[in-house]
Amino acid sequence: MARYRRFVRTVVALTVVAAVAWGLTPWYGLTFNMSTSLPGTLYFIRKGPCRPRLGDTIAFRWHGGATYPAGLTFIKHVAGLPGDVVHVVGRNVWVNQTYIGYAKPLSLAGMALFPTEDGVIPPGHYFVATPNPNSLDSRYSIAGTVPQTAIVGEAYEIF
Repeated sequence: MARYRRFVRTVVALTVVAAVAWGLTPWYGLTFNMSTSLPGTLYFIRKGPCRPRLGDTIAFRWHGGATYPAGLTFIKHVAGLPGDVVHVVGRNVWVNQTYIGYAKPLSLAGMALFPTEDGVIPPGHYFVATPNPNSLDSRYSIAGTVPQTAIVGEAYEIF
């Protein structure tokens, strides 16, 4: 009888936790980072409008392309803000004279990659990147800058 009560309490507790978690999904979420672009594996997402600052980590919806479907959640660091200047020499990319990294000619899957172009980050867009050389980020023309409308929210590494 004690085992049955413990089982019922556990089921009720898990049901309550699941209901609360489901109720909070409009404001909060968890996302797994399945790549090596950032060190963390699990990220807490505070959803909603945000004004990213340089160095913030954000979650955004991928527009589609490469081998990733549209709508997939990506997590990257903000490396450039609207109005910042992007400069490319060969395949080396800078934002406001801060070196971002080298844009590789091929992805790990063998797909041709092209670096972004010189220019100014447009209003309402953000340049995102990570230190990982294999990260698919704003260094590449296929990724481009991230529009404010694609940002899901701020991301925080859990582990």
